Amino acid sequence: MELNLTGPVLGVASLFIIGVYYPVVIWGEYWFSERIWPLFLLAGAALIGASLFLSGTACYLTAFTGAVNLWAIAEIKEQTRRVRDGKYPRNPRRRYG
Repeated sequence: MELNLTGPVLGVASLFIIGVYYPVVIWGEYWFSERIWPLFLLAGAALIGASLFLSGTACYLTAFTGAVNLWAIAEIKEQTRRVRDGKYPRNPRRRYG
């Protein structure tokens, strides 16, 4: 009997990718405000486009990372709201309007 490890590998990699992106969103909002969202859009589109030319596990992980970049756009808007509500610190060097 041969085990198929693709599912568990994708599951662990998905958790890792999401775990890495959450602090990236917080850091991006702190230093660049929510105006950083176009970078997440470009990265997401590029990764999803690149996944069209890959196969196997690399295809899935690249597409998932692209989708996480698109998720980060909504999450950065939520992070802005959390900062406004006082749940996260504001960057003292940035002017808020």
